[in-house]
Amino acid sequence: MKKLKILLLVLLFFHPKFIEAQTKVKDTLTRRATIGYDKKGNLVSFKPETPPLIQVAGAPKASYSFFWEMGDGSFSKDIEPKKVYKKKGEYKVNLSVTNNYDNGKPPKTRPKIVAINEIEDQNFHDIASLGDSISLKLFNNREPVPEEEMVVVLSYQNLLNYTANGKLYLFYNDKEFKNKNFELLETRSHFGEKETIENGVAFANEINNSYQNIASADGNPISKNKFEKEETNLEMTLAESKALFSDVAVFEFDGMDAAATRNLFFTFKTTPEMIKDTSATVKMRGVYVPDRNYKNHKKKTLEMEIVTSHDPNKMSSNGTLMNYRLVRLKTLNFKTRFQNDGEGPARMIRLETDIPDMFDKRTLKIVDSYPKCPICPKNEEITYSCLDTIIKQKQIHFTFKNIYIPGSQQKNVTEKDSTKGFVKYTMKFAKDFHKQKTRSKTAIIFDKNEPVITNYAVTRFKPGISIGAKTGYNLFPDLENSKSYFVAATLSPYKSYRWYWQVELQNNLHTYDAERTVTDEIVNNNNGTIPQLHRRFFESDFEIYNVEVPLLIRYNINNYIGIGAGIQANINISQKQNTSEKEEIYEGPNDNFLVSSREENDTVKETFTGFKSGVLFDFTAGFSRIGPSVGARYVVNFEKDFNYWQLYAIWKF
Repeated sequence: MKKLKILLLVLLFFHPKFIEAQTKVKDTLTRRATIGYDKKGNLVSFKPETPPLIQVAGAPKASYSFFWEMGDGSFSKDIEPKKVYKKKGEYKVNLSVTNNYDNGKPPKTRPKIVAINEIEDQNFHDIASLGDSISLKLFNNREPVPEEEMVVVLSYQNLLNYTANGKLYLFYNDKEFKNKNFELLETRSHFGEKETIENGVAFANEINNSYQNIASADGNPISKNKFEKEETNLEMTLAESKALFSDVAVFEFDGMDAAATRNLFFTFKTTPEMIKDTSATVKMRGVYVPDRNYKNHKKKTLEMEIVTSHDPNKMSSNGTLMNYRLVRLKTLNFKTRFQNDGEGPARMIRLETDIPDMFDKRTLKIVDSYPKCPICPKNEEITYSCLDTIIKQKQIHFTFKNIYIPGSQQKNVTEKDSTKGFVKYTMKFAKDFHKQKTRSKTAIIFDKNEPVITNYAVTRFKPGISIGAKTGYNLFPDLENSKSYFVAATLSPYKSYRWYWQVELQNNLHTYDAERTVTDEIVNNNNGTIPQLHRRFFESDFEIYNVEVPLLIRYNINNYIGIGAGIQANINISQKQNTSEKEEIYEGPNDNFLVSSREENDTVKETFTGFKSGVLFDFTAGFSRIGPSVGARYVVNFEKDFNYWQLYAIWKF
């Protein structure tokens, strides 16, 4: 029992913070949704059949959202879409169902083949254009959840005034994460796109200047000025993308008519090793080369927040794992998204966001938002839509005023995206901030309803490595004539805030007297009549070079004072013992008349001997986190007489 208590005390000492872990029970039940449809000629009305929802306690009402692939390159997000097919043939229809505010897994679906044998309805529509100033769009049907599938769509439009042969790139798996986050399961093309291997880029001309005003698929004119922002340095874009992402899928397409729009569908599965941090943001990037004879291109980056369940109300940042040495001038991105799940529209939405002390709220900059509206003027009554920002001591309040966001349960609302919004903003770090993890959340208030609380957005720093140089003197109070000098190298996390570990490699040069004795003995001579004084001298000293390895847990009380404790072990790499024996014989019982003397000296050398271990307690004063400081350490060795004080100077880099 006593040993158990000691063990518990040691564990508490070396683990000052309890690690709280929550084990999530996996849902092993496979739910299925089926594709139902009613066909009349080339008009097909689809209707999904879905399993019951498992409501998350305290969350808004659970619901399903849908993503349909119609088999001809078009898609729909309606619950029960209607599709008029243009040509006869067989179409493979895919459905992806997302469960919102639901405790189960997303229902699995199987594709269904729809055969069109006759054309009765001529009211069909081509794929709609992507809108003004857009020729490339990249989006996903839902946020990534560990070990689930999701669909990514790359939509591209030919804004040239001629039929073009081009190229597409989809980059995925950010290199900033240790493990790959996605596995590409399937690619579905409907316009003859062919996957190819990138062996290099060759171009006949630098830039294509042949853009003219043409009409889009919906009949609206496409202005030439939309090409002014088009990028032309394709080599740099591809090199930059390859530096950021470890995987790429490359496709070539031919015969794309002017103003035509096409969609390319990808199914990804998140890997078991993907990052589980729910405040992390992962990316994919699409690059579109309209004509592969030229360098003109467009690029789009898709940012996705990692989630554990499909909750449209989410807060995220790109500060999940930062390098503290390089982060001081970094600008952090934050995003809070929301969805009105009510039965009616929201006219006012307020986001009350926690702001950790390490950020300078004065550097707040709103990058983007939806609904898109200007910043509200201060101290004025306004009647138009605007976004108001109020900076408080611990929070920033973002308030969308005089807006209209329909509710997902509202009558006649079929487009779920219209019920969603977000605010994206940046901030810089404060002048003096510590290397510590932060957690912040947002309370989302729709009109005067009860607030919806988001997840925690977490910022944390990589441990980093700090190398230190250390030198000093060891004082052994129980050893005679002891002299001990050392140099050492230390390794610890860079500029830790409070608790951290430290390991050292220390080289000692130590000399001391092990024994020094003088003994006198009165001995009679051979006749036994005259006493003689026999005086014997014995001296022994050591010269040792040893290596010591201390391992500590340290705590910085503030920027200038630090304490620590730990264990240490050392071994003598080389040891030299010098011994000297001398005998003097005096006539008579005292040392007045020396008769004779003799002396013997011996040296014994050994290697890798004298293993010792112990515990230590440490104190530093100076720049405790980085830079120079001085310290004192007391080492309690488990071998008698070898306790010592260590006085030292250290500089951490």
